[in-house]
Amino acid sequence: MKRRGNMTARLSLFTIGLLIMSLGIVWLILADLGATPWDVLHVGLFYQFGLTIGSWSIIVGFFVLGISAVLMKERPKFGAFLNMLLLGIFMDFYLMLPFMVTPNSLFGKIVMFVLGMLIYSYGMGIYISAQLGAGPRDSFMLAIMERTGWKVSHVRRGMEVIVLIIGWSLGGPVHVGTIIFSILIGTIVGFSLPQCQRFTNKLIDYFLKNKQSKEIKRGVSG
Repeated sequence: MKRRGNMTARLSLFTIGLLIMSLGIVWLILADLGATPWDVLHVGLFYQFGLTIGSWSIIVGFFVLGISAVLMKERPKFGAFLNMLLLGIFMDFYLMLPFMVTPNSLFGKIVMFVLGMLIYSYGMGIYISAQLGAGPRDSFMLAIMERTGWKVSHVRRGMEVIVLIIGWSLGGPVHVGTIIFSILIGTIVGFSLPQCQRFTNKLIDYFLKNKQSKEIKRGVSG
């Protein structure tokens, strides 16, 4: 039985994961304690050139995906395009909601930031567990690794430092939370990803068994 066979279930989980992950990103931005390195860049571009934060997430993703395609000499996967578009659209959707605001108290900001990291991590875990392909930034990381042979930790760290410097120079929100996120996110995702993968595997198995059961019943009744 192949878990990858149920495209409807995997596409639903992929979309739900991105919907959850984008909420985490928005809460990290609104907490005003420092955004993720990539979102420091997106917010900095928004401050300097207008448009929306979600739009810049899509534009930067498209640019990064193009570089990855050139380096890898292959066309980007469907999941990477879908990730790029949906994440930006969902971010702008959340940011337009009137009740999505920065808390007045420091305690409220800390709670929003911590919850944002957890939501981000589990959203990422769900979307990755659907196995429809990596997003533009992860695709770029893999392309650099392929071309250079460098370790994933070195490539990821180098990417985020460069992006963070560019975003900071554009006026993006760098604060103590940016450092905390950079230090802790790998550990949190290390817990969330296996949990989400187990959940996804069980859910896909359930859908496949249910589908097979219906097909058997139709065959018997026919």
